[in-house]
Amino acid sequence: MLGAARIAPSALIKPAQSNDDVVVAAVAARDRSRAQAFAAKHSIARVHDTYEALIDDPDIDAIYNPLPNGLHGRWTRAALAAGKHVLCEKPFTANAAEAREIAELAAKSDRVVMEAFHYRYHPLALRALEIIASGELGKLTRVEAALCFPLPVFSDIRYDYALAGGALMDAGCYAVHMVRTFGGSTPDVVSAQAKLHDPRVDRAMTAELRFAEGHTGRVRCSMWSTRLLETSARIVGDRGEIKLLNPVTPHLVHRMSVRSSEGKRVERFSRRPTYAYQLDAFAGAVLRGQPVTTTPEDAVENMTVIDAIYRAAGLPLREPS
Repeated sequence: MLGAARIAPSALIKPAQSNDDVVVAAVAARDRSRAQAFAAKHSIARVHDTYEALIDDPDIDAIYNPLPNGLHGRWTRAALAAGKHVLCEKPFTANAAEAREIAELAAKSDRVVMEAFHYRYHPLALRALEIIASGELGKLTRVEAALCFPLPVFSDIRYDYALAGGALMDAGCYAVHMVRTFGGSTPDVVSAQAKLHDPRVDRAMTAELRFAEGHTGRVRCSMWSTRLLETSARIVGDRGEIKLLNPVTPHLVHRMSVRSSEGKRVERFSRRPTYAYQLDAFAGAVLRGQPVTTTPEDAVENMTVIDAIYRAAGLPLREPS
């Protein structure tokens, strides 16, 4: 683990405890005392003084990178140079150009590099894709996704432009990814409107999208707006629709409502955490060569849409820290 991030216990530590393939063996943080306290709390055997020392540790197979957005590319690049596999938190990099650079490096290596869109590995997302592919909804006409939550702590790094912050980066990357995933391809951005925290950083964003196949889409996200809490997706075809409540963390609460010529129904799924499915996929790729869906190439597509939304909203692209 690079850093003692708040997301790490749910995203890595707890799933690893029930995964025979994975041991969280070491942690490094800018503050060694913080890393030591984190290691003691979570029974991690080794603490390194620097990120470089952890990456260079010959006993480590893979790196989990949950650092601030603007540092993702730098330290994924370093891990690849040291021959390590990487599970990198979303968003993959600060912008699409950096994502392309990392994707090219990953393609030249034999290492697994996976972006941590954990929802993508849960049975709920897989089932939604199965229904779309079955033709039950008919031809797609509209795909929408939203992730809004309140974060009124404006000193939080997620509002820091220097660390590639912004609502679209932190929350909207999920909404963009869901619209791309359920929409079946990467859309063009038609328009975007931001609500600002400061002249460069969005606290909320809405974007209208259009797919080459003809259907449209919408992304909505916020860290502070009148829409305090929403996590949803809606997939509409000319013969039916799917509504998803909380597709991002369905293990907490979820609902899939399907309406089509076959009638109306509600489907429910495992309460096993999305992060556990994600770690299964990562370990399977590293140890057994199994394919993953949230690849560096997929990340380039996601960051391309994010960049286009920022441009459409009149905001600067995020830059590596």
